[in-house]
Amino acid sequence: MGTPEAFNRESYELDRSFWLTRFTEMTSTGWKVSQDVLQKLLKSLQVNHFQEDEQFLGAGMPRLDIRMDTCVIPLRHGGRSLVQTTDYIYPIVEDPYMMGRIAGANVLGDLYAVGVTECENMLMLLGVSNKMTDREGDKVMPLMNQGFKDAAEEAGTSVTGGLTVLNPWIVLGGVATIVCQPSEFIMPDNAVPGDVLVLTEPRGTQVAGAGHQWLDIPEKWNKIKLVFTQEDIELAYQEAMMNMARLNRTAAGLMHTFNAHAATDITGFGIWGHAQNLANQQRNEVSFVIHNLPVLAKMAVVSKACGNMFGLMHGTCLETSGSLLICLPRRFLSVAQIHGNLSAIFKIVLIETALTFYMVKDIYYAAGSPDVPSGISMGPVTQHRKLGSIPDAYLFLIYHL
Repeated sequence: MGTPEAFNRESYELDRSFWLTRFTEMTSTGWKVSQDVLQKLLKSLQVNHFQEDEQFLGAGMPRLDIRMDTCVIPLRHGGRSLVQTTDYIYPIVEDPYMMGRIAGANVLGDLYAVGVTECENMLMLLGVSNKMTDREGDKVMPLMNQGFKDAAEEAGTSVTGGLTVLNPWIVLGGVATIVCQPSEFIMPDNAVPGDVLVLTEPRGTQVAGAGHQWLDIPEKWNKIKLVFTQEDIELAYQEAMMNMARLNRTAAGLMHTFNAHAATDITGFGIWGHAQNLANQQRNEVSFVIHNLPVLAKMAVVSKACGNMFGLMHGTCLETSGSLLICLPRRFLSVAQIHGNLSAIFKIVLIETALTFYMVKDIYYAAGSPDVPSGISMGPVTQHRKLGSIPDAYLFLIYHL
């Protein structure tokens, strides 16, 4: 997928004042229920962590925590499992077509997080805003639908149905489903001490999206214009949009190549929340220690100028259709050293970053926190350099125990 041209409202006979992101009120603050509240709400739905199933690999099948988004359910016949996920988002970019592609990639992301590279079917869930004029709806909604359809086709599947309703806000998402053999997915519960943690994309897409919206809101633009030019925001916004629209399908396939032990996608809870969920899912007693995290150029500066309202420097900044955080065996380091940048495989990029983070026995410490245990050295605080269009086969090595 090439870099799209900037969305031109006038070419679609839309008013210059039309902004897709104004058909929601949840773009800057996030729409996820907090993890503490979510755990209470879902407690009654949570099944036992292990459920005996002799037909499944001849052993007790580990059940995914209900907060892990994807379900892996052994079927009664044939030794196969149903892998299924659902998700939806509100408008986060101004281009309706790219919004559709991002929504499609977001639905598929949880399949890729368990190493599934194929999808047999997708359903689309669409909320059409009753605040749109008929003309706006006739122009915008088909573009969103086409983007979602194209994302499904890129994933090798198709949209066969779904549900459409009227709603105050625009909503777009769906369901992704596949029935597969045990060898086709990777349960995210086998991390061991010494594993390498790898991230597939830089953080900060929410900050870039909000900054772009603020170009048309003087009181908010004034907060960041001293540290950020309009050209800066356009570049960051385009890179963020491309990252969100890009499928993690290749990375899911490479998880099998390198025998990944576990993975999760980084979305609405930020890297802190999703890393915590992944750590809690492990069978072994492990601690994740993350530092040197890639962040989109200048997004750390913008976040600081806004009073850290996004939580970027605390690991809580939400992402949409985010990267995979993958636990790989330590021998992966030897492969990376032998092949350098792994141009034929992963194209590893070792970079300094805008964020330093630590997790010790599920306790998280932001860089500079007085709670960081003694003896843990701080990493550098710099920023991710723009690397151009980064394919989803690029992974960022961020730490190894």
